Amino acid sequence: MTEEEAPKSRPVVRLRPKAEARAIRHGFPWVYADELVTDRRTQGLAPGVIATLEDAERRVLGTVTVNPKSKIIARMLDRDAEAVIDRDWLAARLSRALDLRRRLFDQPFYRLVHAEADGLPGVIIDRFGDVAVVQPNAAWAEALIGDLCAALVAVTGVKTVIKNGSGRSRGLEGLPEETVVLCGAIDGPVPVEMNGATYMADVLGGQKTGLFFDQRPNHAFAARLARGARVLDVFSHVGGFALACLAGGAESALAVDASAAALDLATQGAAAMGQGARFATRQGDAFATLEALATEGAQFEVVICDPPAFAPNKQSLDAGLRAYERVARLAAPLVAPGGYIVLCSCSHAADLVAFRNASARGLGRGGRRAQLLHTGFAGPDHPMLPQLAESAYLKSLVFRLD
Repeated sequence: MTEEEAPKSRPVVRLRPKAEARAIRHGFPWVYADELVTDRRTQGLAPGVIATLEDAERRVLGTVTVNPKSKIIARMLDRDAEAVIDRDWLAARLSRALDLRRRLFDQPFYRLVHAEADGLPGVIIDRFGDVAVVQPNAAWAEALIGDLCAALVAVTGVKTVIKNGSGRSRGLEGLPEETVVLCGAIDGPVPVEMNGATYMADVLGGQKTGLFFDQRPNHAFAARLARGARVLDVFSHVGGFALACLAGGAESALAVDASAAALDLATQGAAAMGQGARFATRQGDAFATLEALATEGAQFEVVICDPPAFAPNKQSLDAGLRAYERVARLAAPLVAPGGYIVLCSCSHAADLVAFRNASARGLGRGGRRAQLLHTGFAGPDHPMLPQLAESAYLKSLVFRLD
């Protein structure tokens, strides 16, 4: 540790008098730009710098990382103002996260780090056996990516670490988009076993980290309903719900997605499971495909719609809720009498009540009466920070239709 990195040598940033210091003391991890004194000295700090946070009365609140370019100008790293944010500190946080996942899962396929909820703000790490994909979505993690990679290898024993530097969050932090193999090598999609299914994760070129672990428990619930059923999986990505349902005994599954590459990976997964004959794909716009299937008179005992985030922020909430309602309306006629529909949202701006109401409106406008059977959320490898609603983003609603 250099003299500049020592806690006593760090810059100090201070909350404005009207800022809510109580929320920070009670566990809220963020300071917004309008809550911090942003004088010339603070504005001149390099993105990702480590600093000491004080309240307006100069009482110390903890160790934060500061990015003057971001609306979230400071993120709490440690309540201890003397904490040294180095490789050992990172290893300790990773070890704590790994202990939880080892208790939850028999195989090393899971989200290892879920950002603020695991004490590493803005950092996502998904593990695929000996491969780990890191999304450093905050400037401090980008600055310490070398130490983070080394700590990750030391703690978990993974052989390959990939930095996935893409997505909206990095843009908000002023970070460039890039995907880099930090150590090891990768020569193709990684097979991942989950809920009895085999998924092919494109960890270099796929969406996000290549696979969505968050839906694992919802996949399992849908698979129970799908025994002996015809299944339609819309917005299927690499076959998330469809392959789980086939593993659970579905008669057949049709996966719909706009991405030909994703559907090709889904087909590879079905073949690896020995289920290729019962699996089919249809590439195209989801809304147009739902309308086309209705025109064709198609019926399925189980229909699943797991779209991308239609409401990623408050500004897009109204439009997003209309889109969720439209999905439900178009999908409803495709469900056979007495069948089931699973509707999902990964939009943190649309809370559970708003999403449930939009879904119910859509089903009603689609001419169906519904029973709500089950409400699902992300799996336990995606823990929620109670003070941060954004960390609980995933909702899954299961209805039975008359």
